[in-house]
Amino acid sequence: MINTNKLVKAIAISAFSATIVLGATKAWASGSHGGSHGKMMSVGEPGKAGKASRTIEIKMFDNYYEPENISVKAGETVRFVIKNAGDFVHEFNIGTSAMHTAHQKEMMMMVEHGALMPDKINHHMMKMDMGGGKTMEHNDPNSVLLEPGKSGEVVWTFSKAGKIEFACNVPGHYDAGMMGLINFK
Repeated sequence: MINTNKLVKAIAISAFSATIVLGATKAWASGSHGGSHGKMMSVGEPGKAGKASRTIEIKMFDNYYEPENISVKAGETVRFVIKNAGDFVHEFNIGTSAMHTAHQKEMMMMVEHGALMPDKINHHMMKMDMGGGKTMEHNDPNSVLLEPGKSGEVVWTFSKAGKIEFACNVPGHYDAGMMGLINFK
């Protein structure tokens, strides 16, 4: 009898590995982590938990979120509590489609340097100096990167309405559909 959980995990690891090989050339030119977040103000700004009007719980499964769409008001501060309920490392990242595309290159570099693996994060490698005092640490206020079973939170103020989504930029996950829309009321 075939163990379907092991088969699904093997297929996902193979897809993750193929994504790494196919994207390797592009990632080396992408610079260090944090380079694409200069446009963050177009999607809002870090919020203070005490000013949050509500808390939204997000569960990350292997290549989808629950819920997949959320609604916010312009100017609203939301506390997101995120739980990785999948078997792989996943990210919750608030941004535009263009921001996610740029961030995916940085995430690929993390994989290539051994900081990010399918089911765990090498925190020691994340702190390694990549030159110029820049590291691969994943500590942006609009994002959280979680190993399986871990939880985290993002507190965000949506300054103005726009075309914003939340997504996982671990190589291959966004392309597999791991993203959700933020709708403005």
